[in-house]
Amino acid sequence: MTIATIQEALRDARLDGWLFFDHHRRDPLAYRILNIPDAPEPTRRWYYFVPSRGEPRKLVHRIESGMLDGLPGTTQQYSSWADQQEKLQKIIVGYSKVAMQYSPKCAIPYVSLVDGGTIELVRNAGVEIVSSADLIQLFEARWSEEQFCQHTQAGQLVDAVRREAFQLIGERLRGGIELSEFEVQQFIRRKFAEMGLQTNHGPIVAVNANASDPHYEPSQARSSPINRGAVVLIDLWAKLDHPHAVYYDVTWTGFTGAVVPDNVQNVFAVVRDARKTGSTFVIDAIAKGQDIAGYQVDDVVRGHIAGKGLADFFFHRTGHSIGTDVHGTGANMDNLESHDVRRIIESTCFSIEPGVYLPEFGIRSEVNVYVGKGFARVTGEEQEELVRI
Repeated sequence: MTIATIQEALRDARLDGWLFFDHHRRDPLAYRILNIPDAPEPTRRWYYFVPSRGEPRKLVHRIESGMLDGLPGTTQQYSSWADQQEKLQKIIVGYSKVAMQYSPKCAIPYVSLVDGGTIELVRNAGVEIVSSADLIQLFEARWSEEQFCQHTQAGQLVDAVRREAFQLIGERLRGGIELSEFEVQQFIRRKFAEMGLQTNHGPIVAVNANASDPHYEPSQARSSPINRGAVVLIDLWAKLDHPHAVYYDVTWTGFTGAVVPDNVQNVFAVVRDARKTGSTFVIDAIAKGQDIAGYQVDDVVRGHIAGKGLADFFFHRTGHSIGTDVHGTGANMDNLESHDVRRIIESTCFSIEPGVYLPEFGIRSEVNVYVGKGFARVTGEEQEELVRI
């Protein structure tokens, strides 16, 4: 990322500058956006100020004076705490509105990485601090054409593994051979490895009440058998094993029986329709050139579930940004856990994944939505009916 590109974004946002700060790699965003090498490990505080116009300014400790040598700009060194505070004020003096990795009231934890004391130091210089959340979206959340292609390739493979996982459960049940959640999870992991996919953890394979825990994961020590007459939820995410590849992340639900109980079928229909309401809202808004924020998508989806009397059983956000990490740094579809006012921008992707979690079973349905230039679309297969296992 070039400094000129950052400065152009600052001017577009009517900001005077962007102040980066770190100590012991607390802020991974700064290292990625500024392309700072993994080594050396910083043990002292550093600051890097990018004004909207003019030359950047560095402030580093004397014993780590080369920490920011790879970045353009003038350099000042400090040794004492008093020296640090004095020189910090000098590099930002005269600038009124500056972005930092800060989120008011920690509304967006992914961005809220600068400690309160440092915020106080900067404010004492007479600077108004604003959140860098929208800037981070520009430089972190947008995909290249290659990444979009990698996402769709991963999606085809992940969808194939998902189908095979449900088929495995059915074959075992028909053969009278016992099968556990953990065994299915490990089957999926082996398939991922065979297909050149990687994932950070998971997947989730959950039956009945376990499916009512949105972050349940089976393990060798904690795993339930998959029997007939059970709701089975599989949430799986992976990406191609290539540098800078991005994730594909979906959830499907099935039932191990010939006749689906009415309560299971009804809940599935509510969740499916809520998901479709959300994706349709995004697709229509983007096609019309309308600006929408993450919280608005959450409101639409949550409103559908509330209208069916199930609001108390949907207790997580509607969706999350997707990138090189499965939970990316772009706008989340959230007006529950946080009030995400970030605009949904071009070349970004996110999940829409409503769920209803009753005491006896849970159902979630998840798709990925990509926003391109003047369009948005679901990138993979969409579940219309419960998988009959």
